[in-house]
Amino acid sequence: MSLGLALSLAGVAIAALFGGIGSAWGVAIAAEAAGGVMTEDPEKFGRLLVMVALPGTQGFYGFLGAFYIMMKINFLGGAAAVATMTGLQLLFAALPVGLVGLFSGYYQGRASASGVYLIAKRPEEMGKAIILPAMVETYAVLGLLATILLVSGIPLQ
Repeated sequence: MSLGLALSLAGVAIAALFGGIGSAWGVAIAAEAAGGVMTEDPEKFGRLLVMVALPGTQGFYGFLGAFYIMMKINFLGGAAAVATMTGLQLLFAALPVGLVGLFSGYYQGRASASGVYLIAKRPEEMGKAIILPAMVETYAVLGLLATILLVSGIPLQ
């Protein structure tokens, strides 16, 4: 395996791993809050499920970023040799979706937990409870877009 290919695959791993960790962390935070609320009112499960699922998107974004890099180097079709500098560029291109996914997943989980508490007291305010963590989501989307634009601009050599 060439060094360039190894660096490219390190980028793939960073994108998928950090996005997945951020989502798992965020979902766990929101789920803990939802579990507490449901001990008092199990009928709120459907509403709270939405809040718990919101931080799960960063894992998908990380996977999409990783998949985009794999497609760029034709990894699934028997990857050709990747120049070392190209591999390094792809590694750095993976950082926006990976790192933003890690941190935004965590913070979206915290914002979702706050939404869970809002729904516990005022179920009619569910729309507001969803909008607040969705604002954190914006930055995860921007991280994915940055990775896509960076990967698209890297010529294979």
